[in-house]
Amino acid sequence: MMHVMPRTPPPPRTGRRRSVLRHALLGAAALLMLAFAVPAATAQDSHASRSAAAGQAAHGTDNDAATRRQQAAVRHVSDAVGVVHTMSNETGMPALLGRARGVFIVPTYGRAALGVGGAGGAGVLMVRQADGAWGNPVFFDTGGLSIGLQAGVEGGPIALVLLNQKAVDSFRNRNNFSLSADAGLTVVNFARMAQGSTAGDVVAWSGSKGLFGNAATVGINDVRYNQRLTEAYYGKPMTALQAIDSKESNAQADALRKVLGSPPTPAGSGGKSGGR
Repeated sequence: MMHVMPRTPPPPRTGRRRSVLRHALLGAAALLMLAFAVPAATAQDSHASRSAAAGQAAHGTDNDAATRRQQAAVRHVSDAVGVVHTMSNETGMPALLGRARGVFIVPTYGRAALGVGGAGGAGVLMVRQADGAWGNPVFFDTGGLSIGLQAGVEGGPIALVLLNQKAVDSFRNRNNFSLSADAGLTVVNFARMAQGSTAGDVVAWSGSKGLFGNAATVGINDVRYNQRLTEAYYGKPMTALQAIDSKESNAQADALRKVLGSPPTPAGSGGKSGGR
């Protein structure tokens, strides 16, 4: 008698269709995820690239600004040399510079107007060291003039010759101050000085004869330490006092030191020597 094996019935078609449908749906889902993932990754890469480019551009802008400030500082020192040459042609000025404790030179003072005030400008301070030699440049900005100005006068260069330590200490001890009678300083107009006169703590000289008018005394308000210009010049952070007392070599200022000259003694008759 022959034994007949039972036949396994085929799987129902419904189950097979569901399996195929499930695999199709999974495949479609994977494709959708891939489709969304690629643009997202591309967008992230693009954002990172834009951020890096923006950072490089900002860094480049900062470098450009620092370079411009350094060039401006060097130009101010160079222009101050020409101002001292012009000053030295005035009768009595070489002797005055010879006994000065310091000098503040503004190569280009802004256009003046009738009345009180002026546009101001950036200036270079030079202070004598204890041995009588000139130190390194330090940069300050000026505000307005505290006198009435003649109508139509152009600003031109101005210089303030500091005759004693009290005048120098105004720059050493404060970052914002005035050089005027209100601040306890007598600022004498060089154009009105009697020949050989030693009156005053500061002597104000102007390359424009009408800038100070006929005033016997003058004043400059709102003198401020220019930290950015000073730091750009030296390439490192410096306070006003650190810059004034700096003893490091600075060859760029050699021409200015030379034209200012050196007295035969460390200090003149006005004020005490040293100041360190």
